[in-house]
Amino acid sequence: MTPRSASRGMRVFTIIWFGQLVSLIGSGLTSFALGVWVYQRTGSVTLFTMIAVSASLPGVLLSPLAGALVDRWDRRTALIVGDLGSAILPLCAAFLLWTDQLAIWHIYILVAISASFAALQFPAFSAAVTLLVSKEQIGRANGMVQTAGAVAQIAAPVLAGVLIVLIQIEGVILFDFLTFLFSIGTLLLVRIPRPMASAEGAVGKGSLWAEALHGYQYVATRPGLFGLLIFFAITNFMLRLGAVLLLPLLLTFNTPRVTGLVLSIAGFGMLAGGVTMSVWGGPKRRIIGVFGFELLLGLSVLLIGLQASTGLITVAGFMAFFCIPMILGCSQAIWQVKIPPDLQGRVFSTRVMIAGATAPLAFLLAGPLSDKIFEPLLAVNGAWAGTIGQIIGVGPGRGIGFIFILAGILAALVVVAAYFYPRLRLVEKEIPDAIPDTTLKPESAEQDPQLGDIEMEAANE
Repeated sequence: MTPRSASRGMRVFTIIWFGQLVSLIGSGLTSFALGVWVYQRTGSVTLFTMIAVSASLPGVLLSPLAGALVDRWDRRTALIVGDLGSAILPLCAAFLLWTDQLAIWHIYILVAISASFAALQFPAFSAAVTLLVSKEQIGRANGMVQTAGAVAQIAAPVLAGVLIVLIQIEGVILFDFLTFLFSIGTLLLVRIPRPMASAEGAVGKGSLWAEALHGYQYVATRPGLFGLLIFFAITNFMLRLGAVLLLPLLLTFNTPRVTGLVLSIAGFGMLAGGVTMSVWGGPKRRIIGVFGFELLLGLSVLLIGLQASTGLITVAGFMAFFCIPMILGCSQAIWQVKIPPDLQGRVFSTRVMIAGATAPLAFLLAGPLSDKIFEPLLAVNGAWAGTIGQIIGVGPGRGIGFIFILAGILAALVVVAAYFYPRLRLVEKEIPDAIPDTTLKPESAEQDPQLGDIEMEAANE
């Protein structure tokens, strides 16, 4: 890849990235608005966390087939279909609100439908990166992806608070629908080259189910990659027990406006982490970056639960959110370099299925653990009021705080244990790279008759 063709591939990636950024901000507006709507009307942490279950479970169940479809389809087509399907949620939710018919069960169904289509987006976008960006720039590109998530994390709560006053919650959600249309528009401006066929890809050819299964088989026969998958499955469970309860925790002693401000400030940590990853590209040994920042994340989660302090939670939240793009950027770069491009759709979907399978379980447990066990134990006259309550306080939200402390400690212990597993610690040395130093080849252009002028010029140089 010449410097000129590399810059054009990055230009295409940047156009797609910007469309996804705008869409993420819109989705964040809807997520914040509906979350507050449900929690304020019910006061139930369990009913609130069921939104997260509805958002995560379809992706876990459907991701293997989604990944196989991504490898069969043009990556751009998969992204467009994902955006179109995901737009169902804001459009229908806005209509139900306008007609005063919105019920909580409507939200669960609409979120599940939207998440089913969104299952196409992560593998398609992740697989597109290796086709557009040089191997040396993958870490920085992943940093940009994480930066987009950070910008959405910062902007969405603040914008939601302002826009709800100006255009009501219905208008906020309809705005989300318009951001999906913008994202689709950016995708229509570009083309993404098809990956070159690999020997592993040829072995995995067959029915849709066979190709979906091959994604799992590819990972399972490589202990280092499989170990990385299990590592994230376990830490995801620990950390998401707390993450889904952050909004209810803050609302126990803050107004929605202050809660949105705290979440936005914490989001600046994700922005700082994403920008750092974009500029730095991550450590040379990316697995060490995963371990180090995951350990810091666990300690930050512990601090969030220590006291009902807006200041402490804001600082600890900033630290935690800073770690997230560093962890995900380093991990994503490992997978993108080690997996053949024509297998990345199904392999990345396998990641979602296994590493993400623990998220719905965490979301299902978080509500009952809070409402039925730890909140009563740490009530003013609860059984733990005279022991643990003397350290972390008692009253509303302290049971949730204890869940954060427990999750942080367990996540840190998992990191320490994972470091002593040599297959995982040495994954980058033991598994050869699946992509060369240049990823956009002339053959790639020849195989895709739909390449646009930008990509064809880049491929032919």
